[in-house]
Amino acid sequence: MGIKASLEDPHGVLENWDGDSVDPCSWTMVTCSAESLVIGLGTPSQNLWGTLSPSIGNLTNLQIVLLQNNNITGSIPAEIGRLSKLHTLDLSNNFFDGEVPASLGHLKSLQYMRLNNNSLSGAIPLSLANMTQLVFLDLSYNNLSGPVPRFPAKTFNIVGNPMICATGLEKDCYGTTLMPMSMPLNGSQTAMPIGRPKTHKVALALGLALGFSCFLILGLGVLLQWRQRRNKHIFFDVKDRNHEEVSLGNLRRFQFRELQLATDNFSSKNILGKGGFGNVYKGHLRDGTAVAVKRLKDGSTIGGERQFQTEVEMISLAVHRNLLKLYGFCVTATERLLVYPYMSNGSVASRLKGKRNAIQTLHLCKI
Repeated sequence: MGIKASLEDPHGVLENWDGDSVDPCSWTMVTCSAESLVIGLGTPSQNLWGTLSPSIGNLTNLQIVLLQNNNITGSIPAEIGRLSKLHTLDLSNNFFDGEVPASLGHLKSLQYMRLNNNSLSGAIPLSLANMTQLVFLDLSYNNLSGPVPRFPAKTFNIVGNPMICATGLEKDCYGTTLMPMSMPLNGSQTAMPIGRPKTHKVALALGLALGFSCFLILGLGVLLQWRQRRNKHIFFDVKDRNHEEVSLGNLRRFQFRELQLATDNFSSKNILGKGGFGNVYKGHLRDGTAVAVKRLKDGSTIGGERQFQTEVEMISLAVHRNLLKLYGFCVTATERLLVYPYMSNGSVASRLKGKRNAIQTLHLCKI
């Protein structure tokens, strides 16, 4: 309840979070395991504002935290470092400030972390290099500075942090202040009387300093304009030799070619069903696993890779015995696909066809 108390909820999405309730699994935006343990907290894009309570560290079974696209301010609680089972953390597109907590380096199970588009400052903690399971990290568009640790992540994004050292070496970093310009003097210059003014040298130094300042201001202006106009992120990809698939949390990210092969290039003979959002195809992965691949229509107009991944995260939070658990996804510039386990029993419609008179209304309601 400390989380609710520290947040303002204009849309009432947390309204049924009742401190007197003995079953938080009935609360909206909360996902529980089969053992009734809270494993997911997802309130993205709900216009929440306020601060994130340190009490989130008490939910030690959390595996997924999705609070992106809100208006949350203040610092990121260091107590998040207690969540040893956490594998997905998304706090992007808020107004968090202060430093990135070094305690996040304790999250040995974390695979996916987004802290981009906030107001975080200071150096990137070296402890983040200890997150050995990390495959994706986004720290872009903050005010971070200093060297870049050797992240284990296969993909990471640090653009939009102009004070970060380009080389990533600490010896090349001079902090956030400009180094003073030095003008070396030769032997004849040192022999001049100390009290005699050197106006032409002073003017030259001032001119160079002024020119450098103008260049710096112009560069910052171009950077800000580029940041506003640029919708597509540039990622620093660290590709390994094995080309392992990148995971989104515990979801597998497939290559489009892999799903083409699995479905015989989306052959019509493999169509399991058709709907308003696209067709579903039966396929077999290289290891023989049977899957159902949903190929969404108009993949390039859904809203981009970032929005699609957010939607995939929300789908993965849905846990119910009557719902198929999402297995993975694929996203390209023109394609959006969802991968589910293949169920051989057919659709609900096929099971009910021809049997409507035999099924009582009460049974239908239970379904």
